Amino acid sequence: MSAAEDKIAALGLKLPQVVPPLAAYQPAVRSGAYVYTSGQLPMVDGALPVTGKVGAEVSAERAQELAATCALNALAAVKSVIGDLDKIQRVVKVVGFVASAPDFTGQPGVLNGASELLGEILGDKGVHARSAVGVAVLPLDAPVEVEIQVEIQVEIAE
Repeated sequence: MSAAEDKIAALGLKLPQVVPPLAAYQPAVRSGAYVYTSGQLPMVDGALPVTGKVGAEVSAERAQELAATCALNALAAVKSVIGDLDKIQRVVKVVGFVASAPDFTGQPGVLNGASELLGEILGDKGVHARSAVGVAVLPLDAPVEVEIQVEIQVEIAE
């Protein structure tokens, strides 16, 4: 197990299996020294634990927890491409979408769930740029969706 996965376990969490695509895309792709994930929903064991809009059916606090689940799913997608989370040099960017009630403006706070978990797992390598966007609806009526971009160690051929 990698040091990152040891940290995940120490937090009382488990790196999940990669969430299968819901349409015609890959969960993550590598281009050079970067891995880009597709948007990850807060799926747990193949299902959404809750649906609805943040600020209406879903509280901001619950949405923050769901954003952390999305980040964990994103790390699983990254691992499926690079094999070892310890190859991550840094998380470069996090983009989060929050299905928001019309008057909800706390999208950055919701995305802190993802950002803080990445920091807890990866330390300084988890510090990143971020966008938090409120949207009308997400796939499957998910409250939140997160994608990440990571820079990885590139092995130099001798």
